[in-house]
Amino acid sequence: MVLTDATGLPLAIDIEAANYAEVNLIEPLLDSAMTPYVPDKLIYDKAADCDPLRERLTERGIDLICPHRKSRVRPATQDGRKLRRYRRRWIIERTISWLHDFRRLVVRHEFYASLYHGFLKLAAIVMAIRRL
Repeated sequence: MVLTDATGLPLAIDIEAANYAEVNLIEPLLDSAMTPYVPDKLIYDKAADCDPLRERLTERGIDLICPHRKSRVRPATQDGRKLRRYRRRWIIERTISWLHDFRRLVVRHEFYASLYHGFLKLAAIVMAIRRL
């Protein structure tokens, strides 16, 4: 998972096994940010459509912007005006593609997750230096 600012600069990178729900991984990602700055608006996909998560993020002062699932039973919590910001999701996808420029991350030669996580953070540092 990658947390970026509005320009695509990675602020936090975290890895976890594939059998965990993404909803439960958002808050630890925010806690592991490399800077004290955490964006006040969080754009995510439909996987984060969860009312308890929205409430917890609102307590932190973060506004979750994600489209509702089609199978949602409860009434909608956001209108179309907020979802206009969802069009900026391409910035996150672009950051992920920048991370894929590092072949070692795509193929994953490392057996240990800690080594892979270290290389991910190193790639984020290289991306930040290139942007300066």
